[in-house]
Amino acid sequence: MLVDSSGWIEFFTEGPLVDAYASHLKHPHQLITPTVVFYEVYKIIKRQRSEEEALAAIAQMGKTHIVPLTDSLALTAADLSLTYHLAMADAIVYATALTERVTLVTSDADLQHLPGVQYLTKS
Repeated sequence: MLVDSSGWIEFFTEGPLVDAYASHLKHPHQLITPTVVFYEVYKIIKRQRSEEEALAAIAQMGKTHIVPLTDSLALTAADLSLTYHLAMADAIVYATALTERVTLVTSDADLQHLPGVQYLTKS
């Protein structure tokens, strides 16, 4: 399973979907995380809270299987971006999930209708 930035941020900031994401994050060693998700989570938590909290979040995310952006993954992401009109980071995250053959769990509306995506709605 791959939990994208929206899920990690909900979890770390105790957003409305914290419980839903907590159930997906129970076993971090079973998750994969693209490096671009590290970027997004660190940036947002540092901006909203503090560098210390951002680093603590990254340390916890580091318990997952980290997937770096390779040339092959970048090209797949570019193709998916063109096909589905995705922003760069969303395309990289989606390409990673497809390449690794895992479900992408997200609250990002730009990804909600894509195959292989489990979308969690904020109520």
